Amino acid sequence: MVNTEHPAVDRVREALAAHGVTPEIRWFDEATPTAQAAADAIGIELGQIANSLVFTLDGEPLLVLTSGAHRVDTAWLGQQLGGTIARASKETVKDATGQVIGGVAPLGHPAPVRTLVDVALAEYDEVWAAAGHAHTVFPTSYAELLRVTGGTPIAVEPPA
Repeated sequence: MVNTEHPAVDRVREALAAHGVTPEIRWFDEATPTAQAAADAIGIELGQIANSLVFTLDGEPLLVLTSGAHRVDTAWLGQQLGGTIARASKETVKDATGQVIGGVAPLGHPAPVRTLVDVALAEYDEVWAAAGHAHTVFPTSYAELLRVTGGTPIAVEPPA
């Protein structure tokens, strides 16, 4: 039996509840640190995973919630935002979110983080996001994800 208590997960649960959302947080025996691993464990399409990726935009933390079926085109997205996007260090991720890579949730962070939400997630009625730990996920919707994160809807790669 996997331990179902963790401070980061508790903060995510509390942040969701503050927005009137109380999804069941699913715990896995094995870590699901990649979108594919999470999709396989849940039994859903890869695109339904809302990856929480932390970058920096001109040195400031930037959380990008992207469909598991997409890769963020950092050069293109940086141009759209008028700055330079770089991958955040693991220390920056931990400082900005209070969580570690592989389990970063869309919310439950020590302070607000500018958040962008991939418009491709709108294609699905249900999406799944990490809940603050690499062994956890929770179900949500695109609209709910925008609402609870205060995120900005945006394409994360150029149109095909």
